[in-house]
Amino acid sequence: MAKSALLAGVALALVAGSAIAADLPSRKAPPPAFVPPPPAFSWTGLYGGVNIGYGFGASGTSSTGWGYLSDGGAWGLPGVIPTGAAITNSSNINGVTGGGQIGYNYQFSPWLVVGVEADIQAADINSRNAGGAAIGDPFFGTHTIAVNAAHYLDWWGTVRGRVGVTLPSWPNLMVYGTGGFAYGGVNRTVSVVDSFNVGALGTASVVGNGVYDNTSTGWTAGGGVEWTPMAFPAWSLKVEYLYTDLGSTNLNIAGISTIPANGPVLVAQNRVSTRFNSVRAGVNWHFNPFGSSAPVLAKY
Repeated sequence: MAKSALLAGVALALVAGSAIAADLPSRKAPPPAFVPPPPAFSWTGLYGGVNIGYGFGASGTSSTGWGYLSDGGAWGLPGVIPTGAAITNSSNINGVTGGGQIGYNYQFSPWLVVGVEADIQAADINSRNAGGAAIGDPFFGTHTIAVNAAHYLDWWGTVRGRVGVTLPSWPNLMVYGTGGFAYGGVNRTVSVVDSFNVGALGTASVVGNGVYDNTSTGWTAGGGVEWTPMAFPAWSLKVEYLYTDLGSTNLNIAGISTIPANGPVLVAQNRVSTRFNSVRAGVNWHFNPFGSSAPVLAKY
């Protein structure tokens, strides 16, 4: 009897405990905090940076239109004595270049990036060449002409469009083509020495000089590769090739013979082209590394 009463008491206690537990407030574990996915990589945004590289190419110069102007009286000669000469010489133009750039990209799709970039460079790209010829005319006989020319590009810059392609599997690597307007400070000097015989008066020597120092304009085109390390999305590294053509310029040369006094004046025209290749490495800082205004490039 006592044993039955004890079992009944235990059962009652268990039922009461379950009822009390059911009435207690529920305590559940809090839901996990929401962690947004990382933003999709985008090239959209403003950037600026610096670069350094090397320029190289062939600098050609051609001197034509050689002739002498005379008074036609004291000498009894025609007003212009043509020599019919054309002296052409060339040399390599090369040197270091470096500067800065600023630009803007917009990524239209996961694979297409379009942008614009402007840059300005200091340069020590130059060449020196020398040439000469022995030419003649019916009045003075043989002329021995030596031409020395120096060609300098002190600075240059470009304003270019860029069209880049990326791959979904490599969104931070862009291969691009580029082209546009180019300009630069071109400096040229030409010195000409002409020696010829003037009969009983002996040998005359005429020195003619010409200088050109101005801004030349033209075009440029090329391409490059730009890469952003995912650990540092605000930075990118690039390697770029450009071919730049700043056109050709004409330089007038004149010099007067001192034997005899008031002797004939040497005239000629020197023409030189400024065309060169450049290979540059650069680094850019992106002010908006993930392009908040860019289109959605991925879905999660």
